[in-house]
Formats: sequence, C-alpha cells, structure tokens
Amino acid sequence: MNDRITNGFQYILNGSLIILGLMLTLAMIRELWMIVLEVMGTSLEVHNMLQEILVFFLYFAFLSTIVKYFREGYHFPIRYLLYIGITATLRFIIVNRDDPIDNFILSLVILVLMIAYFLEISSSKNTEKRQEK
Repeated sequence: MNDRITNGFQYILNGSLIILGLMLTLAMIRELWMIVLEVMGTSLEVHNMLQEILVFFLYFAFLSTIVKYFREGYHFPIRYLLYIGITATLRFIIVNRDDPIDNFILSLVILVLMIAYFLEISSSKNTEKRQEK
C-alpha cells in the first residue's frame, strides 16, 4: 500500500516536472528571442540586455536542474540550486541597483553562496576519495 502511494506521488512529481520543463523551454526560447530583438534594435541598452541574459540563464539553470534530477535518479544536486541562487541574486542586483547598502548585503549573499558551493565541491571530492579506497 505504501509503495503504491509513494509511486503515485513520484508519477505526479515527474509529470509536473515534465510540464514545468516544457513551460521553461518555451519561456527560454521567448527570452532568447527578446535578446535577439534587443541586439537588432536601434538603441542598444546594455542594462536591459544584461537583464534579459540573466533571465535566460535562470531558465537554463532551472531546465538543467530538471534534466539532472531525472539523470541522477530523482535527486536534485545542491550545486545546481546554488547556481540558481547566485544567478538570481546577480539579476536582482542588476535590476535594483538604487540602494548601495542592499547591493552590499546581496553581494555578501553571493559570497555565502560561493563559499557553500566550494564546501560542497570539496566535500564531494573527499567522498569520492573515500569511496575509491
């Protein structure tokens, strides 16, 4: 009985992620089109183009996380979530650049995320070395 319930929820989760992946793919294609239009336009605003590029990379990171979820046997690697956090924070800094104190705090957030990323990388390397022995 418990296995059927668990499997049912797993199918719902997988189906939802597939639908979300399709929606993110469409949004990423739309964002790529917006970047092309921005580059081809007469007045090239670097600030707007950076926003569009970072949104594109957010979609890309979410999609790669979903793909990795299925490849890793229904598991989200933490480093992909850290990538998303770093990219989203960078985008927020670029969009809301008015308050220097907020930008400094958000820069500290990026530093903490980077430290967490390097700790995760080093711990996974240590785990691999232990498994080789």
